[in-house]
Amino acid sequence: MTRTRPEDGREAEGDGDAGRKDESLDELSRALESGQDVGLSKEEAQARLSEYGKNEVPESKESPLLRLASKFWGLTAWMLELAMISSFLLQRYLDVYVIAALLLVNAAVGFAQEQRASRAVEALRTHLQVSARVLRDGVWSVVPAKDIVPGDVVRVRGGDFVPADLKMVSTRAELAVDQSALTGESMEVLKRRGDSLFSGTIVRRGEASALVVATGVRTFYGRTTELLQTARPKLHMEEVTSRVVRWLLLMVAVLISLVLAASYVDGASMFQVVPLALVLVVFAVPVALPAMFTVSMTVGSLELSKKGVLVTRLSASEDAASMDVLCADKTGTITTNRLSVASVIPAEGFDEDDVVLNGALASQEANQDPIDLAFLAAARERKLPRGVVGGYTLKEFTPFDPLTRRTEALVAAPGEEGRTFRVTKGSAKAIEELCQLPPGDRADLDEKAGELGGRGYRTLAVALAGGESGGRFRLCGLVALYDAPRPDSKELAARLRDLGVSVKVLTGDALPIAREIASEVGLGGSAIRAPDLRGGLSGGSPRTPASGVVERSDVFAEVYPEDKYEIVKTLQAGGHIVGMTGDGVNDAPALRQAEVGIAVSSATDVAKAAASAVLTSEGLSNIVTLIEVGRRIYQRIVTWTLNKIIKTFEVAVFVALAFLLTGYFVVSALDIVLLLFTVDFVTISLSTDTVRWSNRPDRWDVASLVRVGVLLGTFTVLELFGLLYIGLSFLGLSTNIA
Repeated sequence: MTRTRPEDGREAEGDGDAGRKDESLDELSRALESGQDVGLSKEEAQARLSEYGKNEVPESKESPLLRLASKFWGLTAWMLELAMISSFLLQRYLDVYVIAALLLVNAAVGFAQEQRASRAVEALRTHLQVSARVLRDGVWSVVPAKDIVPGDVVRVRGGDFVPADLKMVSTRAELAVDQSALTGESMEVLKRRGDSLFSGTIVRRGEASALVVATGVRTFYGRTTELLQTARPKLHMEEVTSRVVRWLLLMVAVLISLVLAASYVDGASMFQVVPLALVLVVFAVPVALPAMFTVSMTVGSLELSKKGVLVTRLSASEDAASMDVLCADKTGTITTNRLSVASVIPAEGFDEDDVVLNGALASQEANQDPIDLAFLAAARERKLPRGVVGGYTLKEFTPFDPLTRRTEALVAAPGEEGRTFRVTKGSAKAIEELCQLPPGDRADLDEKAGELGGRGYRTLAVALAGGESGGRFRLCGLVALYDAPRPDSKELAARLRDLGVSVKVLTGDALPIAREIASEVGLGGSAIRAPDLRGGLSGGSPRTPASGVVERSDVFAEVYPEDKYEIVKTLQAGGHIVGMTGDGVNDAPALRQAEVGIAVSSATDVAKAAASAVLTSEGLSNIVTLIEVGRRIYQRIVTWTLNKIIKTFEVAVFVALAFLLTGYFVVSALDIVLLLFTVDFVTISLSTDTVRWSNRPDRWDVASLVRVGVLLGTFTVLELFGLLYIGLSFLGLSTNIA
């Protein structure tokens, strides 16, 4: 894709570039067997529709019954099902009912959380349901956009969604296109003959004919939709549960083996041992751990909702505790997504206020043009007189014209004389030609504009002329515009660093702009262009050279949706828990893929549907709140897990050793089932425990928890044997054979 010049926002092309574009257009038309003047025939269009398919993204749906059935498949489910079947065969029906209830509750909770899976795709698909003006057999007609095919000639005009990937073929036309659906950047880009128009972008001004080169999933927008369908974050809750189950079962299996061996040597009946062994296995499975996760995360989500964070995927609040990398979309997230004046360079005879005032007079608020609004805001900030309050009267206004690349206004000055003058603002090249600057002054202006452009600013010039007749325009000065960082962005970056979270900036802007913004918010590390990484990130492998660059880089420029998605996957493959902030359709695949996808308050519906958390208030400070609450949730779940490990070790060791020492089961199977409820479910109250968050990302280390649990459990086992000795020796308690 061609890039834009910072100084005037149009695609850089010289006479040679234009010639090459004409040649490529002719070659493309021949390759597609399409005539630019007559289009395709209806028969050929129908044949290509059969060959290429409709201009839409096929929907991938999974049966709800299959999703529900999957909840009964896995290590935890297998152990519960095995215990339930064995209990049924042994006619221990109470145990069967209890285990079945536990199994169904866990399945219902997990199934309910996955019902939102297709919402983001549905929202995204609605953008493709538009009509298109198509030339076929030399006649223009309106057809559904899903029926256009490669080789069609279409007509687009201001306000239209671009229905497919196109190449402009109109000779003299020029379009102003909003590409934020792809790049996330709100600045309009000018397109001419031979330039590409991408599906999902919006034509703001102009009208032109274009040749369809790609449709459906082959378009940039279609690939974004496909990425959104395939994006799946890793569910760490399931991984943690499996690891805990494996350790607990290993612990219990060793002890049950000892009991079975001792029973065999003593000639005891296996029918006495097996029921209790099965119950011990069930006790070892942390059946309430998923419920503990859910309750803790729900409590945390309610707390977050009161602080301006709406959690749409419960696991995100716990994943935020482990998040160690945050990929932040620049526009609308790090920045305000509004242009503002960054620097003013007045010409001789003028000061900064003169330049800003004349630029504001050459602007009109009713148009809601981002550049006009930036000048008007700067004038208000400087308290410069304007309009009725300042005594100036706007008599005529000419909005921005792609051909002249400037706006112009006729203004009446304050006072009884009613002196009028003309003001204009536009690209530096256009204004220097208008002012007829001598070569030396032009070179100086170009140098200053180039310097500002190299820093990532969009540079405009302002000029002034006296009288209604026009007169000669005089250069007032240069104004540098940029999308300023949010007031809290720098503080957020510093706070995240203190919490051990690395911040990476992702933007569709050119590298100089990305570097400038990153340095302003304190992220002045290494920067790289996303095109330099393409091809090296596929598959999310952590071992490619490009993967190492992703780890080391802090700023990524010229990023497209698939780049963000691949960057997130690459970081995840490297063992990172990744957060992603965004606001546009282009961010949706990465928001869905990240463990913690965060949509800002101004985000599109598609981005909010794809995200796992939505900020409901302005600013980014609530991201820190999300992390802090997430780490408190983690501490509560760790406390419950440690308690479960201790109790499992305590009960299993006590029952097994007591049997080996006394030859009796001192605790019945029913007692253990009742204890299962008191240990697993009653202790869910820990989900509201008062805890403090850690200053570093939390990571699950189940092996360490087991070691601590065994150590603490050893003391409680000694305590239980002491109580058993007192009960048998002094209180006359009898043994209770299972």
